[in-house]
Amino acid sequence: MTLVVPGAFVPLALRLLRANRPFVTAEGARRRIRQRELRPIPYGPPSRLRPGIRLDVEHVDGWPVYTILPREIQGGAVYVHGGAWVNEIAPQHWQLAARIADEASMAVTVPIYPLVPFGTARQAREGVLALVRRSRERFGATCLAGDSAGGQIALSTALALRDEGVVLPHTLLISPALDLSWSNPRIPAVQPTDPWLGTPGGKVLAEHWRGGLDLLDPAVSPLFGDLAGLGPVTVFTGTRDVLNPDAHLLAGRAHAAGVALELREVAGQVHVYPLIPTRAGLDAQREVVRRMREAI
Repeated sequence: MTLVVPGAFVPLALRLLRANRPFVTAEGARRRIRQRELRPIPYGPPSRLRPGIRLDVEHVDGWPVYTILPREIQGGAVYVHGGAWVNEIAPQHWQLAARIADEASMAVTVPIYPLVPFGTARQAREGVLALVRRSRERFGATCLAGDSAGGQIALSTALALRDEGVVLPHTLLISPALDLSWSNPRIPAVQPTDPWLGTPGGKVLAEHWRGGLDLLDPAVSPLFGDLAGLGPVTVFTGTRDVLNPDAHLLAGRAHAAGVALELREVAGQVHVYPLIPTRAGLDAQREVVRRMREAI
């Protein structure tokens, strides 16, 4: 039986837990980077995910890479976790990846990519690019999915694959980070309602993550890439999320480029709400699974 959290409780809990500490000030972001540099968080999956699935792990080009394997495999997916490029994969990511594997009959590849201050956008994109190629060879048709920072990596990778002539059957983005310059003029209007993210810390993290690339390079800020030729895209976003305004920009630019993008916006929901076991989050999870299953 799934425990359902009241939706109204989530913003209050986030504020009580001060989840926005790494984001509301530049110093908060620098402290978080130093904490993760000194004391990395364990990345291993929970001891129990779902019955009937197998979990493999190997090192691929220096990264720990997990593969969640269901009983029957119809295709593959690469899931890129979020965490503001500085936080490690969390149980919620594992649970969603396992649900996709189980209910969509997909072999789900989960990379443990290098984080700030050791990783950069270019490294992450190139590593995920190689894993998508690998998944296509092993499992056939392969989708890409990612949340938050992982959404940025996923869309940047989808653009790079398109440049190679590979059109993915689906790219699924949950509250993606799209413009690391944080320059959207609508962000200040949304900021007071967002209990989680913030611009000052986001800019510090972006400066680390971009490495030697310009902030507007599509490998860093995929909103500025040429979207033409991408396969279908679905974006989940809540209105209490400072990344929401950029999701609208992406939808407009995708439609202008002839890309089939569906923006699934839910009023009152916070950042990465499909990872949270509220009614809205669980509904979104079912939709995520359906989209992935239908894509292959």
